[in-house]
Amino acid sequence: MSTLLGLKSSVLRQVQRSQSLWERQEPPSPTCIPVAKAAEAITTNPAATTHRISDRKEFFVRMNEILLKQDRILDDGQGEHVLFPPVLEHPGPVFPISKASRQELDLLYEEAVYTILNQVGLPSPDHITSELDLFNYLQKVFDIGQEEHDIILQKVKESKRPSYALRVSVMKAKNLMAKDANGFSDPYCMLGLLIRQSPKEPEDRRERRFSFRKRREKLDKCGSSSKEVLSTQIQATEVKPETLNPVWNEHFIFDINDVCGEVLHLDIWDHDDDVSVVEACKKLNEISGIRGMGRYFKQIAKSVRANGSASSGSEENADDFLGCLNIHLSEIPVGGHNDWFKLEPRSTASKVQGDCHLIMRLLTSQRDTELSRTESSMNIHKKMLCQILDYEHSRAQVEPYNWNGKLSAPARTVICHHAMQADLSTLQQTIIHWECYSSHHRSQRMCYSSLLEFLQTIDMEWDYSAVHGDLEVLLIDSLRLHREYCLFLIENLHEVFPCAHPLAVNHCELMLRGLGFMQTMEIFHKVFPATHEIQLEMATSIKKGTMKWYDRMVAQYKNEEVALEEELHQLIKVVDHVCADVQRGQNIYSKLFQSTINVDFFNISYRQLERLVTEHVSVVMEKVSGTLEQETTRLTQAMGEALFELYISMKILKRFGEYLPLKDKKMLALNGFHNCFKSAIHKWLQIVHEQSCDRIHRAVEADQLVVIEAKGKHSSSAVDVTVCFSQVQGFWAQLAWPDTTGAFIFITRLTDNICNEAVYYSELLKRKIERSNQAQHPKSIIVEFCVALNNIAHVHAYLGGLPHELDWKCLEQAMEESCGDEGRSQATKALNGQLQNAVTELHRQSDHLIALLTEKMLYELRKYIQHISLSPDSIQNDDAVTPLMKYLSDMLVILSEALIKENLNRVLLALWELLLRLILDTVKDNRGVQIEFYARFQHTMELLLQFFNAGGEGIALEDLKTEDYKAVDEELRQNKCSSFELIEQYFLEKISQQRVLKHTKFGRISVKCYYDAPEQRLTVEILHGADLIALDTNGLSDPFVIVELCPHHLFPFAKSQRTQVKLKTLHPVFDELFYFHVSPEQYRHRYACITFTVMDYDWLSTNDFAGEAVAPLSDFCWPGRATATATGKTLQPVVLHLSRENPCEKHIIKLLDARKGDREAQEFVKRLKEIAKCMEEE
Repeated sequence: MSTLLGLKSSVLRQVQRSQSLWERQEPPSPTCIPVAKAAEAITTNPAATTHRISDRKEFFVRMNEILLKQDRILDDGQGEHVLFPPVLEHPGPVFPISKASRQELDLLYEEAVYTILNQVGLPSPDHITSELDLFNYLQKVFDIGQEEHDIILQKVKESKRPSYALRVSVMKAKNLMAKDANGFSDPYCMLGLLIRQSPKEPEDRRERRFSFRKRREKLDKCGSSSKEVLSTQIQATEVKPETLNPVWNEHFIFDINDVCGEVLHLDIWDHDDDVSVVEACKKLNEISGIRGMGRYFKQIAKSVRANGSASSGSEENADDFLGCLNIHLSEIPVGGHNDWFKLEPRSTASKVQGDCHLIMRLLTSQRDTELSRTESSMNIHKKMLCQILDYEHSRAQVEPYNWNGKLSAPARTVICHHAMQADLSTLQQTIIHWECYSSHHRSQRMCYSSLLEFLQTIDMEWDYSAVHGDLEVLLIDSLRLHREYCLFLIENLHEVFPCAHPLAVNHCELMLRGLGFMQTMEIFHKVFPATHEIQLEMATSIKKGTMKWYDRMVAQYKNEEVALEEELHQLIKVVDHVCADVQRGQNIYSKLFQSTINVDFFNISYRQLERLVTEHVSVVMEKVSGTLEQETTRLTQAMGEALFELYISMKILKRFGEYLPLKDKKMLALNGFHNCFKSAIHKWLQIVHEQSCDRIHRAVEADQLVVIEAKGKHSSSAVDVTVCFSQVQGFWAQLAWPDTTGAFIFITRLTDNICNEAVYYSELLKRKIERSNQAQHPKSIIVEFCVALNNIAHVHAYLGGLPHELDWKCLEQAMEESCGDEGRSQATKALNGQLQNAVTELHRQSDHLIALLTEKMLYELRKYIQHISLSPDSIQNDDAVTPLMKYLSDMLVILSEALIKENLNRVLLALWELLLRLILDTVKDNRGVQIEFYARFQHTMELLLQFFNAGGEGIALEDLKTEDYKAVDEELRQNKCSSFELIEQYFLEKISQQRVLKHTKFGRISVKCYYDAPEQRLTVEILHGADLIALDTNGLSDPFVIVELCPHHLFPFAKSQRTQVKLKTLHPVFDELFYFHVSPEQYRHRYACITFTVMDYDWLSTNDFAGEAVAPLSDFCWPGRATATATGKTLQPVVLHLSRENPCEKHIIKLLDARKGDREAQEFVKRLKEIAKCMEEE
């Protein structure tokens, strides 16, 4: 209730403060209120930060420009408008980058030359095979002169060659042949290095391939070789029982004597002996020479024969051959093999199937270089790659920041050979590449795609056992530094990744994808066990970056020691720029962060910005409020425009909060920003009201009252006024005051302003019409009146949509929720009261103009009415009325062209009422004359009725038949009709009333009426009554029914008949028949009827009137009716509801009663008076 009273008091105070329409002062001089130009659109030019004042613009033009700023700001948000020069990605003080010294470069160059001179493995098709080309490339990379190159090359040639080895990983096999009875095999592998067969050997000898399990005699034949095979050259895997798809994952290293001449041989056998093949192979350490090895294989052959078989000399239970492989070392690529190899038979007679997965890499050891003696091969490889990477980036043919990190063919050749010779696995190489590229990226910008690829490769190849020691530290440090560097970039997001550059946005996305992928890596979780740490750190970076960006942007716009109005304009620019930035963040950055790193960038940055902006606006608005509270301070138009624009900017910023989760949306500082503008809004509404009145005044003064719009038939001022109202309503709609209950005061004030302005406009129009030149042609004057009426109607129509436009329904619901039903009632009453008062005033002004308009016609109309009354009887009625009708026809043409239909009807109605008053006065002034006088005016009335109705196209008949019309018609008929005609009319009215009578409190009677046509006899059967009224003191009645044929002058010989009295009942049962003679000539009259009068019998006094009902004879006697046949008596009875009204109150009865010399009239009235007397006594 207190809220309601407070709102009501506020409304009253606002209404009291507002100027009355009659006390409104003249609008202030245009020179008194300077208007500031709108804040310029957000610009990329940092120098354009000072606010410039333009020439004074019309108030509504300025306001419309402000309303258009929303689309402009959102358009600005589609691109990046950088206030500051974009900064490059740089390492900063926390990311030091070290460069190699000249001595280190020389040592690295020696290592690179040593690598080239000792190449091993099959080069890739995209590698450079020319040593000269590679040396030329390396000289450029390490900035080595030819003389220095020659010295280092000679030194390397004199150095000791490295030792070579082969690393073999037997991973698994698949689809082997089943050799055991159970459908499986027990496979194992034997592998070693052999001297390649000479190509000159006969074809039949090369056909049978070497096997580690050949018979003794086959081994002896190979003993002619003088070379020895070391025992370490044969290795075996474990036996995998009962499988055709064994998985070994065992690793072996073989020393290589001749890379070009040796072959890796691998056998796969099905083990059928309990003897451990691995242990047996270890005994090879005790054997040297082919002959000794042959003797050992003989022992193996004996041990692997049938276990306990009777025929020990057979080999049917020996290990079964499953396939073999022969891979020439010279055919192994520099990068190694990691493939499936199809198993081969020993001869064309062997049957094998399946594939074996091997990983093979060549490597070197005992490298004779300075760096190899002091540093690890991994560190050397990293330094070499860093140097090559710097050179490659500097020679890139694209923008440096767009280089994808792809090395040239010479660079790939050198790096690949060195990685192979340093025995670096794919995982180790990728980790070193990642560290070098990420470190290089911190010093010189490049594309993030390569970094993301390295991370993906590391994750795919990850093996904890292969990453330890320095390599693990290297990876952890590089991940940590890269993460810190990315967070540093995010702090400078606007400058480093501007939205206007699609390439920068793409780089940002790749960077974020890299960070997001880092979170999924095993090593990342080991280093950073807190799974959400990166999200928290990123949120912190976004917050810091947002604050830094906001501070720099405010500093760009801010000027010291400026006036309050200029400070408002600076603040508007700040808020507008923030809105554009939020739009960009939502459209671009937010999608990137959400899809890549699962960080809600929009939520973080928006909440930070809206808090900063709200605090900034609150400080400035405190100054404004303090200024406005001073009694001598009046809000200038320029200040009002600036406040409105600032509010609109804040509202646009707040709208972005709709995209936040509900819990965050409720915590926004912007939720209450409108409270800072409360006092300013009141002042602003007053400025709008004053400007609207000034605009309306100027519009009326400039209006020539000439129709400019064919449909509405209104002039320029009406258009300008409604456009003004629409703009004001649009201003309020754009404000979108969030506190619906608090908006009640403003909407009440706004409604009151618009209503007062509409009334003010109608008053100005009326004054303009009254001042119009009376010497003008009558037609011109009438047209001006019509245009003025149309103008008011146009404004009135706009007011009709005001409840919808200002959303009164929502406001009323809010008031009901806040203050209950009484609050809703007060709001409805206040708003509707204002609107209704304005509509009433507009109607009053319109009626005044219509009265003035018809007054212009009064002289002519009175002249033509007098002509009709004075015309002699010898003149036909049409001739007497013709002058009047011609004048009206001419006037109708003028009015139809000048007025809209609504106003045309109003003017015609006023003209009709004027004619009725003139005719009525004329008739009253001529009482007692001959009947032809009344007939002539009756004819005039009929013509006028037809004229104004125009066959249904004009004024509706029900609208024409007003009280004045009825009075005139009544007056004419009083002197035209005979008494019998009036009596007949009386019964027609009774019949009409009876037909619509339903369920009265006076009860009902049931009757049957049927007609015997041959006998011309009407039978009336009164059956019973129900629910009659109690007229006796005992709460009952003694009813009886009087039956009559009426009117009496139509049935002069028919006497009334009555039923017996039924004592003490309200539901009498009569069951009596009555007969009447009725001729066709009698029942054909519409007014011929049977009356049933129910009376209450009294012994000592006059009977009481209980009610009556009538039934037209045409319902029973007319040919074709069921009641007019022989079966009429079998029909269902008719229920007639009784009525009980005072007949003397009817106009016809009063008319008959006034005819004192008419015997028929007096007799008829006498009986009805008796009924009225009975009712009065009750």
